[in-house]
Amino acid sequence: MQYGQYPAPGHAIAHLSDPHLLAAGAKQYGVIDTEASLALALERLARLDPAPQALVFTGDLADRAEPAAYARLRELVEPAAAAIGAEIVWVMGNHDERAAYSAGLYGEASAATQDRVYDVDGLRIVSLDSSVPGYHHGDLTDDQLAWLADVLATPAPHGSLLALHHPPLPIPMLPAAQIIELLDQQRLADVITGTDVRCILAGHLHYSTYSTFAGVPVSVASATCYTGDPAPNARFISGVDGHQAFTMVHVYADRVVHTIVPVAEAPEVSGFPSDVRAQVEALTPEERRDILSRKDSPFYTGDHDLPGRV
Repeated sequence: MQYGQYPAPGHAIAHLSDPHLLAAGAKQYGVIDTEASLALALERLARLDPAPQALVFTGDLADRAEPAAYARLRELVEPAAAAIGAEIVWVMGNHDERAAYSAGLYGEASAATQDRVYDVDGLRIVSLDSSVPGYHHGDLTDDQLAWLADVLATPAPHGSLLALHHPPLPIPMLPAAQIIELLDQQRLADVITGTDVRCILAGHLHYSTYSTFAGVPVSVASATCYTGDPAPNARFISGVDGHQAFTMVHVYADRVVHTIVPVAEAPEVSGFPSDVRAQVEALTPEERRDILSRKDSPFYTGDHDLPGRV
C-alpha cells in the first residue's frame, strides 16, 4: 500500500559491492571477517518489502580470486537470492581474475572479458567488465564498447542499468583512488549518450557517492568488507572496519531512487511493532494525515495508540 502520491516502484534492485571474500575463513588484513559481513547484508536485505528482484554485485567478489572464495560466495548468495526470488548479477572487479571468476560463477574458464546482459522483468541490466589484467585501474576495449553499443541499440521495455566496477565520476574525497580510476571515460560517454541507460551502478571506492555521467545518474555502493574513510585523521588513505552498507535501487517509470542500507544493526530508540501497519492501512488517507501529520495529535504528544490498536 502506498501512503503518498507516488505509485509503487516498477523494479527493486539490491546493489552490493566489494565483498572481497577469502578462502578458508581467512580475515582481510587479519581483521575483517568478509564472510560474516556479507552474510549480515544478505540477512538485512531479506527483510525488505518489496523484495529485490535482483542482487547486483559490482565487483571485487573475491579478494584474491581464489576458486574456493567464489565457491563460498555462491554458497552464501544463491540460497539468499532464491529465498526471495531474486536474480543474481555478477560483475568483474580489479581483485577478480577472469578465468577463476568465469569458472567459479559460470562453469566456463575463460580469459575473455566478462560482459553479460540480464533481463529482470523488462529492465535490462548490463554487466560490463572494466578490469585490466595485472592492474587495479579500469579500462574498456574498443570491442567492448562496440558490443555495448550493439546491445543498447534496441531499447529495453523499462530501460537499462549499466553495472561496472570502476565508476565514471570524479573522486574528490579520495584523491589516491584517482590513480586507479576508469581511464578514457569519454569513450564510454559517447556510447551511452542518447540510449536507454537510466543509471550506472559501480563500486571500487568502498564508500557511497553519487554523480552524473553523460547525463545519466551514477550510484557507487559502499563495500560489505572494509570501507574507505572519506574524512581520515592525518592519513593519506584510511580503510576502516565500519560503515559497511549496500544500496537499494528503486526504478520508477520516470526516475530512479537510491537508498543506503547500513549492514550493521543499531539500537532502536523509537518505533512501532509491525502489527501497526495493518492499523494504519485500515485508516482513510484523511485519518492517516490527521493522526500522523498533525503536530498536536496524540501520536506526538505521548499517547501513541492508534485507533483500534490492542
